[in-house]
Amino acid sequence: MNPPVAHLRLRRLPLHLAAAVTVVVCLFPVYWMISTAFKPSKDIQSSDPQLFPHTWTLDHFQRAVDADGFALFWRNSILVTLGAVLLALLVALGAAYAVARLRWRARRQFMLMIFIAQMAPWESLIIPIYIISRDTNMLDRLPTLTLIYFMITLPFTVVVLRGFIGTIPPELEEAAQVDGCTRTGAFWRVAMPLLAPGLMATSLFGFITAWNEFAYANFLIIKQQDNRTLPVWLSSFQNTFGTDWGATMAASTLFALPALVIFLLLQRHVTSGFAAGAVKG
Repeated sequence: MNPPVAHLRLRRLPLHLAAAVTVVVCLFPVYWMISTAFKPSKDIQSSDPQLFPHTWTLDHFQRAVDADGFALFWRNSILVTLGAVLLALLVALGAAYAVARLRWRARRQFMLMIFIAQMAPWESLIIPIYIISRDTNMLDRLPTLTLIYFMITLPFTVVVLRGFIGTIPPELEEAAQVDGCTRTGAFWRVAMPLLAPGLMATSLFGFITAWNEFAYANFLIIKQQDNRTLPVWLSSFQNTFGTDWGATMAASTLFALPALVIFLLLQRHVTSGFAAGAVKG
């Protein structure tokens, strides 16, 4: 082996070890959740934890699927999540295009407000949002959650799409306008296909954020239990007699599958979308 190459690999060894340790630390809780879902109850409660299940069972998954409200809460989560993501994309696309392509007064102030909204901890707004929802008779309704998740995901979506639109040469749209397209037609026919990675990246972020959100779903849906979402449903496996850890882990595994599948399908586009959105601003 070439000595300089060997020396370079030796210098990179600590970085590789650090990366490996980071991956193990991040993925081990996920592995433990999945492995626990397949263990019999006696092995879960054992004083001698087993890293690998010696006996496999699907009983916990059966109890999770048969639990009250599984299909209903699944439907609620899908409706709320998709509604928030689509609404955020629609509004953010127009805002990002206006900031990236047009020159108007207070444009920088507008982006500053977007960044401030992105940095704000949304948990601190639970009380004001609850009061507004109560006074407008919007408690215990799925559209309320949809609007809240839309507001949570909108700032990030605007920032990423603005950076991504900035990487597309405006000459492409100008050439389409010379050929007879309107500004809107040029954007939809020329720029929109190039925005696919950015749209997928922001969609995935919005999906995961809305899909996993628990605080607002638990705080604003009080009386109408049928309007709750899957994160709140997961807490139903805990009662005064204890926690059914096997069913909880099985339900959590089922809950995590949609986000995992979507990420695996969109991985390439998501990576390029985040990179492009972060380069130019």
